[in-house]
Amino acid sequence: MAAQRDAQKQADHEEEREVARPQLWSDVRIDPVEIALPKGVGYTLRAYRQATEITPTDVSGRESDEFPDRHYSIADQDEEFDFGDAFDDDPAAARVADEDDEPDDLEDEDDGDEDEEEDDEDEADLDEDDEEDEEDEDAAAAAKAGPEEVPVFLGHNGTLFLFQTPEGLVDFIRSGDEHDMSQLDSWSELAEAVTADDVVVLPEDSYELDLVVKNLRGGRDAWDPDLIIQAGELARDLGYALRIDPVITALAPGSPLDDLDEALRATSAGGIGGFLARRRMKKIGAEAAPLGWRTIIGKISSVVDWRD
Repeated sequence: MAAQRDAQKQADHEEEREVARPQLWSDVRIDPVEIALPKGVGYTLRAYRQATEITPTDVSGRESDEFPDRHYSIADQDEEFDFGDAFDDDPAAARVADEDDEPDDLEDEDDGDEDEEEDDEDEADLDEDDEEDEEDEDAAAAAKAGPEEVPVFLGHNGTLFLFQTPEGLVDFIRSGDEHDMSQLDSWSELAEAVTADDVVVLPEDSYELDLVVKNLRGGRDAWDPDLIIQAGELARDLGYALRIDPVITALAPGSPLDDLDEALRATSAGGIGGFLARRRMKKIGAEAAPLGWRTIIGKISSVVDWRD
């Protein structure tokens, strides 16, 4: 009963926060963001603009990584981190395959090998055609959609500014100090109007990166899809905006952690896709996922400039 009251209280609190959100943020198209890292919790700002409107942050002064591969070669850290076919451990299917592999005579075996080679070649040709079609469709869609929107954070020269209090954040916004967001067309409007009371962070803009590794270490049954998916969205934005190459690589499409993200999304959606995703998640190494995320959070933490 107490748990239900706490949950209702939290839901009411989040609804109040959303209702109380000032119109200012919508007008300037910039959002306050709250990020929890192992070192603490801080406030910053994020916006999305077309790539043609933004000058990327300058990271020429950032120290180079002496051992870049060590940080994001995640698949090598755990042999269990395998995203193969979720059905390849079916005993019945394995028995059928074994029976089919026993040839009646040498001639039949040779014929079978030739047929398999032809099928493989046909499948390869079809895959190439499909990939070319997908590339053409993606290119056409991108051309039709126009320039891509990209994230911009409050920071400078590849660092992220995090403020421990709303007052500290507002003092910086109004200070006129140099940062990457000053190039936004609505920045002067925000600097003139914002107050500490305006810093109201919506639930979807609050990220608990400090809990991700602990949650993943709890085992697959304890994994929190919303927590991990939300963390992935923020990490991708930070990786792009601050040009953190190891983070971009670790979460790139087709990477193990990106596959984990897709499986968690399918699980949350439910249905047959969710069922298959749960089976697929059983193939994920329970140790490699937290190791990979620990690296990501470490790389993000290394570019944070804590203020006030």
